[in-house]
Amino acid sequence: MYFVMDLYLIVLCLLVIYIKDSLQGPHEKRLLNNLLATYNTLERPVANESDPLEVKFGLTLQQIIDVDEKNQILTTNAWLNLDEKNQLLITNIWLSLEWNDYNLRWNDSEYGGVRDLRITPNKLWKPDVLMYNSADEGFDGTYHTNIVVKNNGSCLYVPPGIFKSTCKIDITWFPFDDQHCEMKFGSWTYDGNQLDLILNSDDGGDLSDFITNGEWYLIGMPGKKNTITYQCCPEPYVDITFTIQIRRRTLYYFFNLIVPCVLISSMALLGFTLPPDSGEKLTLGVTILLSLTVFLNLVAETLPQVSDAIPLLGTYFNCIMFMVASSVVLTVVVLNYHHRTADIHEMPPWIKSVFLQWLPWILRMGRPGRKITRKTIILSNRMKELELKERSSKSLLANVLDIDDDFRHPCSGISGSTTAIGGSVFTRLTTVEEQNVSSGCSHKDLHHILKELQFITNRMKKADEEQELISDWKFAAMVVDRFCLFVFTLFTIIATVTVLLSAPHIIVQ
Repeated sequence: MYFVMDLYLIVLCLLVIYIKDSLQGPHEKRLLNNLLATYNTLERPVANESDPLEVKFGLTLQQIIDVDEKNQILTTNAWLNLDEKNQLLITNIWLSLEWNDYNLRWNDSEYGGVRDLRITPNKLWKPDVLMYNSADEGFDGTYHTNIVVKNNGSCLYVPPGIFKSTCKIDITWFPFDDQHCEMKFGSWTYDGNQLDLILNSDDGGDLSDFITNGEWYLIGMPGKKNTITYQCCPEPYVDITFTIQIRRRTLYYFFNLIVPCVLISSMALLGFTLPPDSGEKLTLGVTILLSLTVFLNLVAETLPQVSDAIPLLGTYFNCIMFMVASSVVLTVVVLNYHHRTADIHEMPPWIKSVFLQWLPWILRMGRPGRKITRKTIILSNRMKELELKERSSKSLLANVLDIDDDFRHPCSGISGSTTAIGGSVFTRLTTVEEQNVSSGCSHKDLHHILKELQFITNRMKKADEEQELISDWKFAAMVVDRFCLFVFTLFTIIATVTVLLSAPHIIVQ
């Protein structure tokens, strides 16, 4: 069975070779000899020297392959490579040039029905179309393929190649950016009066075989014909300019850069809810700051390294970095307030007014057994004023011992009548002479008793004041914590929403 199949294949190959040699081989050879015998590759193939030669020009794009953000290179197939660092557009595309050669015409009936030929480009005249904004070392990156010549003189030249073109990269809206890169093609030596380029399609480049890419979305590739007069030459030159319009897909950057940054910043917000006595409040803030710094260093490797503009993502990261650093600084302030004592610090009046009255009222905060409202704030201030007036009207001894300034009621015994009201000892004394006579106590003993009472009263009063001042500092630290929590939460939300709304587009899937 295998022998029979092999025999059929051999017979079929012999038939094909025989038919080709007998019908096409001699005629094609004779045709090539006749056409190229007197052909001059330097001659512009036109019937009238005053007429320009029309050349139809087209371009085919297939696929965007990859973007290397570290080296700032965008690689495509059909093929597009965007070098953002050096601002280069590297493309591997198919060019299509079609013209009519007046010297390459024949009657197919005279040559055994041969209607087309494949001839190497070095043996024929071809338009010297180059890319004006090329950045390639050899300037021309095309691969010279055969030219398809038909019997009516029509020539089709489709050279594939890798092109490097200069491109102005705008990173203002990175990673929500659009890039427009131009590729300018035209004849290098023939002016518009000798060679006229015509756009093959009004839609621009051919995108029929384009394959979608996971990182870049192709918006379009329009083409435009331009006629420009340069300073070097008075004649006008014609060029075809294709604009490759691509848009970066942001879904990857959104979930791998923006979302982690928001989560890290939210962890910094949670630090304001941690009690200062836990001992880990500052440690948490510094750890979050270091984590964000390491994360930003990793992100910086993907950002384009240009100084023409600040990327939108870089601005957002700088805002979050500033917020986290500010949270660490304010955490130090909170811990400083929380651990202050009466022996070292005295609370200024403005801190009492702001952090103990008005700011807690705005934040709807209260202390155990005390409800802070606007009415209680006003009443508290009035009570302090009345207390100061009352103290200024009492005698020095009454202020020192915290007793009533009234000595008109007589007393019996050594101590007279002693009454404890609210923890304070009130001693009602008559004149020193009456007590000495009635009780028989000496002036020295009475002075000693008053001195002891003064010491005990001062100690109790000082302890109460110190405890109240420590409590006030702790409450002030709690108020700063709550205030920072609201402010930085609002800042994070506003910064995130502002960045997303200011972008030309949010998510391109």
